[in-house]
Amino acid sequence: MKALTLTGLLLSLLTPYSTLAKGEIDPISGLVIDSGFEIVRAHCMACHSAKLVTQNRMTRENWLDTLRWMQKSQGLWDLAENEKVILDYLAANYSPIPSSRRPPIPANLMPPSSK
Repeated sequence: MKALTLTGLLLSLLTPYSTLAKGEIDPISGLVIDSGFEIVRAHCMACHSAKLVTQNRMTRENWLDTLRWMQKSQGLWDLAENEKVILDYLAANYSPIPSSRRPPIPANLMPPSSK
C-alpha cells in the first residue's frame, strides 16, 4: 500500500465510499471495499485496528469462532443480523490463500549458526 499524504488523507475523508469501486482498498482502513465493508469497519474498528483483520486469513468457521471468543472473553456485543454480513465479507475478502506467508528464507541467506 502506498503512503498516504496529508492531501490524500483529506481527499479520502471527503470522498464518499459510494464512489469507490468494489475491490478497491479503503485508503484509511486498508480494508477491501465490498458488500458489508461499512458494517465490518464500524464493528471491528470500534475496538481495534483494521490491521487485525487484514493480516489474518481464516475460513468462515474460524472467523465465527473468533467472533464467539471475542464475545465470550473480550466484551464484543451481540452482532444480531450484522453477524451474517460480517462473516460474508470476511469469508469473501479475507479467507485463506495458498501463500499467505512469505516463503522461508533460503538456508544460504541465513546467518551462520553460533554452535
